[in-house]
Amino acid sequence: MANRIVLNPVSYHGKGALENILPELNARGCTKAFICTDPDLVKFGVVAKVTGLLDAAGFAYEVFCDVKPNPTIENVQSGVAAFKACGADCIVTIGGGSAMDTAKAIGIIINNPEFADVRSLEGVAPTKKHAVFTIAVPTTAGTAAEVTINYVITDVEKKRKFVCVDVNDIPEVAVVDPDMMATMPKSLTAATGMDALTHAIEGYITKGANAISDMFHLEAIRLISASLRGAVANTAEGREGMALGQYIAGMGFSNVGLGVVHSMAHGLSALYDTPHGVACAILLPTGLEYNAPVAGERYRAVAKAMGVEGTDAMTDAEAAAAAIAAVKCLSADVGIPADLKGILKEEDVQFLSESAFADACCPGNPRDTSVEEIAAMYRSLM
Repeated sequence: MANRIVLNPVSYHGKGALENILPELNARGCTKAFICTDPDLVKFGVVAKVTGLLDAAGFAYEVFCDVKPNPTIENVQSGVAAFKACGADCIVTIGGGSAMDTAKAIGIIINNPEFADVRSLEGVAPTKKHAVFTIAVPTTAGTAAEVTINYVITDVEKKRKFVCVDVNDIPEVAVVDPDMMATMPKSLTAATGMDALTHAIEGYITKGANAISDMFHLEAIRLISASLRGAVANTAEGREGMALGQYIAGMGFSNVGLGVVHSMAHGLSALYDTPHGVACAILLPTGLEYNAPVAGERYRAVAKAMGVEGTDAMTDAEAAAAAIAAVKCLSADVGIPADLKGILKEEDVQFLSESAFADACCPGNPRDTSVEEIAAMYRSLM
């Protein structure tokens, strides 16, 4: 069976990467940018790091910041209307997964108007045209939406998130500059960083894993494990390591899928507005324990990439336990809660379990699961 790998045509990494935005826009003949971001990034001057470059060059743009932390169908619809009204011919999205996911949906619908019903994009939508030319500038080190073919939208009416997978949505240019992440508060740095670690580990053990994705995921696990504590402390080395590590994780999981941890986390964010990274971090050790009977032999490499010593001499069970302990230790060190107490309500467990089982990430889980087993995992964290 052939393995498909889809990546950005162009990406820039490291301090000063922002300087490449204007040349890329000019090279494409673009004349006006639609800046898709969130209000806090405008308020705290982060967006100005990009718009200042455009202002200096006299490049026209319009800012759209009607984006929620868990973007909704309505966010996308208002973004489509704003794009049409402003006469832009390209998108520059600045932010975390929420802004970039919104921009992806907007860009797809503009060039594929037959999918104007946002719900029609769920799953693998048969779009025909690539999204509007997009440059993605992440401000968090976590989602890697700038390099993935996935995006997630919240259906407020149905109290659920749905995953869209489309090779036509990947931004043509990714600009990953750690300076854009330097103003992230500790809590957001920790949450998005643990999301990135979950991407790397779930991607490494997923059913679709292959030699190329393994290469990405193991290096991502190594970088994230070595860098996240420093990033939370706002060291330059930590920020740089996380910026690269989360992107590399995205190169992998975007092409092979994730698992039950992400499918369970989506429901918590949709129902309780729990930050996605926090949900992933809390659920990851439990998901790893659940998957150990079928994927445990891969945990040795995970433990080794996380810096655990002596893994070669361990039994499979010992290596699995060491990997799970390392995940728990990193999560605790950056201030993530250990359980879902105060978040999860018993009356919601059945609905959440059914939603997780139906989620697009669930089939990739290495161990076939059920609604009942998912419910048991949720309850174990109450």
